[in-house]
Amino acid sequence: MKHPYRIREIATRAGLSPATVDRVLHQRGGVRDSTVRQVHEAIAELDRSPPAGRTFAIDLVLPASRQLGTDARAALDAELPCLAPIAVRPRFHFIADPVPILDRLARSDSHGVVVLAPPTPEVADAVSRLEMPVVTLNVDLPVGKRIAHVGVDDFEAGATAAYLVEQWLHDRAGDVLVIDGPDAERRTAGFRSVLAPARRLRVVAGPDQVRATLAGTHTIRAVYAPRTGGSAEVVTAFEAEDRRYDVFVAHGLDEENLTLLRTQRLSAVLHQDLRTDLRHACRAILRAQGALPGPIRSHPAPVQVITPFNAPNF
Repeated sequence: MKHPYRIREIATRAGLSPATVDRVLHQRGGVRDSTVRQVHEAIAELDRSPPAGRTFAIDLVLPASRQLGTDARAALDAELPCLAPIAVRPRFHFIADPVPILDRLARSDSHGVVVLAPPTPEVADAVSRLEMPVVTLNVDLPVGKRIAHVGVDDFEAGATAAYLVEQWLHDRAGDVLVIDGPDAERRTAGFRSVLAPARRLRVVAGPDQVRATLAGTHTIRAVYAPRTGGSAEVVTAFEAEDRRYDVFVAHGLDEENLTLLRTQRLSAVLHQDLRTDLRHACRAILRAQGALPGPIRSHPAPVQVITPFNAPNF
């Protein structure tokens, strides 16, 4: 039988071992009728228990990115008090291949999963094997394999960046320097899809390669950083080569980018309100578990364009 409670939670309430509860829930036989009744009565008692008396374990499966890890933890730390009196215990999994951890979570005590992963058939199949509610973040999966989708589409964010670059450069010739990085493929693909065909991309693997690239070409007029972090190093490289750029679009509203925005060394920053996105994700899972009232809805969000004139003060 399906249920929104962890096996250990039911076992504690019923006064039985987790192994016995597992046998009852999966109808494996070998248990007395009175034991089956104990398990069902324990579940009924949990159904009547207020959510404030329970803790919900929510697993977040995210790409192995130091900056994303920092941002996600900070966003949830700020948001969890807003869910009180319901207690949520987040568990983070930062990995390159999400399939093994999704398969492991299928056998865990998780109450729900938030996943940011490529929409491959392998990922979709792994998600479909999960019995707990799943919310996709940024990259969506087919409807039916998840209960809701939240966040910003990275392809659209990259396309937005290219639109801004083209508006600023207008009809002026010049190449665009792209600072590549982990998990930037969809943003870069979106950027390429909108950029003028005659405009060439000069892609480097990181900020440390910018100065050598500038020394080898004098046609770069714009910069796009689909990754978060390293913008100040790029600016320093241009200054060291006594070069100027007409437009620089970056991602992520961290302290470094805020400083560069306020001094107008960045033209714009594309920002995702990760705190709001994770709030919607957690609330969708809690609604699916019956801990919160209301319908379960997706909340796809547009990327926010931050300029030197609307930069926040935090």
